[in-house]
Amino acid sequence: MPHASVIRFSKSHHPAQERWVDRHRKPLIIALASLLLLGIAVGAMTLGAYHLEASDIIRVIRFHCDPFTTLPSVSRLHDTIVWKIRLPRILLAVNTGIALSLSGAVFQGCFRNPLVEPYILGISSGAAFGAALGIVLPGFFLSVQALAFIFALTAVATAYFLAHTRGETPVIMLILSGVIVGSVFSAFVGIMKFVAEDSALREIVFWLMGGFYYASWGDVALLSPIILTSFFIIWSQSWKLNILSMGDDEARTLGVNPELLKCILIILATLSTAVAVSTTGIIAWVGLMMPHAARMMLGPDHRYLIPLASILGGIYLIACDTAARTLLHVEIPIGIITSIAGAPYLFFLLRSRGHSAFGGA
Repeated sequence: MPHASVIRFSKSHHPAQERWVDRHRKPLIIALASLLLLGIAVGAMTLGAYHLEASDIIRVIRFHCDPFTTLPSVSRLHDTIVWKIRLPRILLAVNTGIALSLSGAVFQGCFRNPLVEPYILGISSGAAFGAALGIVLPGFFLSVQALAFIFALTAVATAYFLAHTRGETPVIMLILSGVIVGSVFSAFVGIMKFVAEDSALREIVFWLMGGFYYASWGDVALLSPIILTSFFIIWSQSWKLNILSMGDDEARTLGVNPELLKCILIILATLSTAVAVSTTGIIAWVGLMMPHAARMMLGPDHRYLIPLASILGGIYLIACDTAARTLLHVEIPIGIITSIAGAPYLFFLLRSRGHSAFGGA
């Protein structure tokens, strides 16, 4: 009898426990990823040519952020390293990771194509031309960052204009237009390289490889509002993105205007990517890899995929940037690190888990 009661107790409680675990599994994974992001950010700030302890970092941040702190003045060296160099660099990496991963998830959902990434509409080529133009013509009234941002948006707007016919914007036409516009701007970048002097040419090549070398609080203040606003607006529409992934006809049946929704989401994703790329240069693979990693962990539901992919993007770029500035005695452009790490990952994904990873896209 006791044995039977134990069996009945187990049968009556296990389904409820399983339902609770299943219901809270995805939010729990996102919460754990957020804690991991915070831990990696603190760990990254301890590493570098001058090693710091976590307590030193927390002390500096408390000194600047807590108006009621009773701490004495912190070391000027620690303050310079943490507050003026490493912390803005970490925050810029997190913002860039969010922007690229968020845009990758949006583009893959809108285009229903798992191999689409944020640069598919010519953002990278347009930004590269703008940056090259600013470097070759330093007397221009706009900065390199401003020109990169303007031409990134110009490239996407041109691709969208070319693809828009008869009141509609077919996905295939938009992708092909993006490829064409990207090729044209790449040719313009080649012209800028050809006419540039040696010093300007080196600067163009260095910019194209991406990096957070000149990160500042001004960059963080510029990027954060745009990227975080875009993130929360897109996240609030993530349930519609789930519907959109089923196809335009199904979306119309369920009361969603696919053309309007795609336009809004693409504009927000493009804006986030353009402002990030104009500040940091071209950083490859992040927008393609992170949505796939999130999809493998949580499935294709964009309500959970978007926040997890954004967090993973921040973690990945912090890790790559830390490796870029600590592996050698000179700093490696982060675009090299992300490409070295990203290509084998995608090859593994295609060979071993291609159907499961791409099936939900």
